[in-house]
Amino acid sequence: MHRIESAIEKAVKFRSHGIFISETFELARRQARDAIEKGLNPFPVAVKDCFLTSTSTTCASQMLENYTPPMNATIVDRIVARGGCIIGKTNLDEFCMGTSSALGHFGPVKSALSEAMSDDWLIPGGSSGGSAVAVQTGIADLALGSDTGGSTRNPAAFNGVFGFKPTYGVLSRSGLIPLVNSLDSPSIFTTSAEACWKYLEMLAGIDAADSTSVNLPEIQGIRSIEDLKVGIPAEYNNECLSDDAWKLWNHAANILERQKAQIIPISLPTTKYSLACYSVLSAADIASNMARYDSVAYGHRSKMDNSTYEMYASSRSESLNTVVRKRIFAGNYMLMKQYRELYLEKALKVRRKISNEIQDAFKKVDIIITPTATGTAPKYSELRDTLFTKEDDDDYFTQAANLAGIPAISVPIGKGCNGLPIGVQLMANKLQDKTLCNIAQLLCRVL
Repeated sequence: MHRIESAIEKAVKFRSHGIFISETFELARRQARDAIEKGLNPFPVAVKDCFLTSTSTTCASQMLENYTPPMNATIVDRIVARGGCIIGKTNLDEFCMGTSSALGHFGPVKSALSEAMSDDWLIPGGSSGGSAVAVQTGIADLALGSDTGGSTRNPAAFNGVFGFKPTYGVLSRSGLIPLVNSLDSPSIFTTSAEACWKYLEMLAGIDAADSTSVNLPEIQGIRSIEDLKVGIPAEYNNECLSDDAWKLWNHAANILERQKAQIIPISLPTTKYSLACYSVLSAADIASNMARYDSVAYGHRSKMDNSTYEMYASSRSESLNTVVRKRIFAGNYMLMKQYRELYLEKALKVRRKISNEIQDAFKKVDIIITPTATGTAPKYSELRDTLFTKEDDDDYFTQAANLAGIPAISVPIGKGCNGLPIGVQLMANKLQDKTLCNIAQLLCRVL
């Protein structure tokens, strides 16, 4: 119980950082007592507020402000059954659309690596920023996030923690409010690569409620970096990469080489189209997935309801932010019959090409190492003044792993000249999740 009470105290201490949308302290205490009765060690967990829990689930949107689901997400039930105690539901960008965690209905998440001022603050990354800060501040031993294009690895890098996106399908999506069905991956924040694997084992397994779920094969993993083949893709050294991020990426590669790994230059030329490809595919899925929010069965309902059409339009306009509405408009446009072939079908072909290039690379190398983001976390004012274009620069480094469905982990590698954390990203072939965590752990031991 002491660990749970300590987590609650820290959650209260850091309230000004907007980490949680809802706090579930009494639930955590009950879960801790239940765990102890079962002979389990209770540990504090934070859950991104896009996973269904029977307390409340908002997805940081006015649309779901008063929504209480009738069930828990599968991975929430699984972690509670192993002793997890839910301290609260973490804040995010509305419906997971963004990489700043500043665009939610309930206010921004503010990084705890700097003072949380009211007018400007250090961005925690996103969209799972609340979960990352919950781990960074020591509130949670494990935080659940979702990762559609980098939404776990990006905030992990900005906060100096580990962010692990498993192979697509290894963690059940049942109870995860969908953003892009073929890209969404429940993911893990914690403080070590070893813990990433420990929690993955707790959460993984076939789920009858998710037809895309798969079992992880039993593999030995690795115990040494020696003779490991490490791919360095030239395309990730682009014009947006900061000097600090470049130096630490090279530092990580040099460390691996000194441990007798083989460093192999590779090329992933279609990576440069990943952002455009992702934008088209995500908009199409978003338009479809967001259609369920019609304010009839549940969700925010406008008082302007003289007709069904007016009620639909007014409710969605009032309760969905500009970013969400723009993506719905774009998706509906690309799904129109006359534009489907021009945009959606081309994007699907590009996705296949990106995936094939990565699969071909893994015939030559065991892992691929890249930067996780362009550099350290920016301030909110920097994003605002550039109309959030830096988000796209950072997304470049993470989206390909989602498009290919492969596991990827962000590992804290050092600090920039401003003293803020920088991460490197390790990627492995499908279902090589254990190998990936082993390599990340071995890398950290020799840093």
